[in-house]
Amino acid sequence: MSIEQDIRALAAKYAQALKQRMDARVEEMKGDDRSHYLIYQVLGITDEEGELIDVYENKGRFLYKYAGAFLEEAASLCFKVKFPDAGPAQVENTLGQRPKQFGIDCLIGDDAIEIKWRDATTDGDHITKEHTRIKVIKEHGLNPIRVMFYYPNREQAIRIQETIKTVYRGIGGECYMGDDAWSYIHGRTGVDLKAILTKIAGENRRGG
Repeated sequence: MSIEQDIRALAAKYAQALKQRMDARVEEMKGDDRSHYLIYQVLGITDEEGELIDVYENKGRFLYKYAGAFLEEAASLCFKVKFPDAGPAQVENTLGQRPKQFGIDCLIGDDAIEIKWRDATTDGDHITKEHTRIKVIKEHGLNPIRVMFYYPNREQAIRIQETIKTVYRGIGGECYMGDDAWSYIHGRTGVDLKAILTKIAGENRRGG
């Protein structure tokens, strides 16, 4: 199979799993206690609107989870095309007790690549945790690389990502975000992942 066929198969698998989880949750929600709708009504939200909001909030949680997992796995497939031995790894935490290990999404030689579809955290502690993780990876003689495909929308979250980029580069690592992330995958693996996903998305919009 070609890499495009592999990604298509992966997309179909995730799409089916996502639909099953969403459908199951919507069915489950039919038996939920709706006494909290009283507060919705106080705030001017009708029962029908409140139900839609609750349903889509639950669907949204699944969508973000599956979208992230799919894109991260698709990127990993691209790396494996060029580097068959590429794969996840763990390194011992040399700077503290928790966590005992830090995960590496894709290890290629000395390059420890973290793959994220999007990071929308506004938690300031996230910077400290990320700094520790990068330092640990560096102490193991590896080169920390961060690949994040989509920037968050909120200003505070964007600032945190820019700080993380500075941390990576300050310690001698690499950080690719937004368009740079797609370009990095293409340049490093020879696979134009964004073009493949754009093609699949277009077919889905047209109904196949």
